[in-house]
Amino acid sequence: MSSPEAMSRPSPEPSRNVDVLHSIVEEYIETGEPVGSRTISRRRSGSLSAASIRNIMSDLCDDGYLAQPHTSAGRVPTEKAFRSYIASLRTRRLPQLDAERLRAEFSSADTVEERVERSSHLLTELTRNIGIAAAIPASSQSLDQIELISLGDRRVLAVVVTCDRMVRNRVVVLDEQLKQDDLVSIRNYINREFSGWPLDRIREELGRRLETESAAYDEILSRLNLLYGKGLLDIGTAPELHMDGASYLVGLDLHLTREKMRELFHALEEKKRMLSLLDQFLEQGAGEVAVKIGLGEAHPSMRELSLIGLSVAMPAGLAAKIAVLGPMRMNYVRVMSVVFYVGQAIRQTPD
Repeated sequence: MSSPEAMSRPSPEPSRNVDVLHSIVEEYIETGEPVGSRTISRRRSGSLSAASIRNIMSDLCDDGYLAQPHTSAGRVPTEKAFRSYIASLRTRRLPQLDAERLRAEFSSADTVEERVERSSHLLTELTRNIGIAAAIPASSQSLDQIELISLGDRRVLAVVVTCDRMVRNRVVVLDEQLKQDDLVSIRNYINREFSGWPLDRIREELGRRLETESAAYDEILSRLNLLYGKGLLDIGTAPELHMDGASYLVGLDLHLTREKMRELFHALEEKKRMLSLLDQFLEQGAGEVAVKIGLGEAHPSMRELSLIGLSVAMPAGLAAKIAVLGPMRMNYVRVMSVVFYVGQAIRQTPD
């Protein structure tokens, strides 16, 4: 479940040093304060003396796993230390109440969009960090079915359902009014003739049929032409991004000035940046949890943040990415487990 980045970096040797290092990381996550040798000695029930731990901590400093903010202060783990710590972790089963909550939430979600949107809410509620979820349509979506509903005033609501279980709504304004019976005939024609076809091929074939001389004498095609000319099947295929919980960053000590904090929130509001963040750092195979420590390369204000997420292979070629964005001092086991089980739940095909 750990990231390749974490696994590829050598851990401190010998194993005793690793144990001490991970104890320091856990203490720092809990308190946020520099960690002293006596604290670790007590944490480990005196299995090592404070003097022995000081020597180990000195070695860990030399190897780049610990930093010392002040001469007389304790030590704080570096990104390198967090990577070593995370490489040792494994996901755990969620508590029964959380597992039941996931099943209940997703069982009532009828579309992929609903499942993706709910996953961002659940990630936030279960981790108290920023939950991110993106639905990424297949490069060539295929039509499952279309529904056409008259709204009056020459307006028609087109509901397009694709085979990857995504739903797109679009209001088309016509030059003349069409009755609901006419719309039913057009709907039946499109669903009968083109269900299962890629949308780009449908548009191409419809264009060809509507250009033939016989189309002018075909009642359904002549009415369909009114809708086609208004971009009936020109639905968007851009990824849908949902994000919740940015307010949880306000109470964290991220060592940012007020201006840098504003920059951070501005960065989080940029959809393209957040999608790029998911693409850049969630490169593992579908279903494999990835952990990225320190996001300074994505944006300077994200230097003390971590990203835990995974890619999910959905039905009919649709991809989804879910992630939790939070402080480097987070409960990694808890967050990794939540991400993993939300990923499993979101993948189940709605009935």
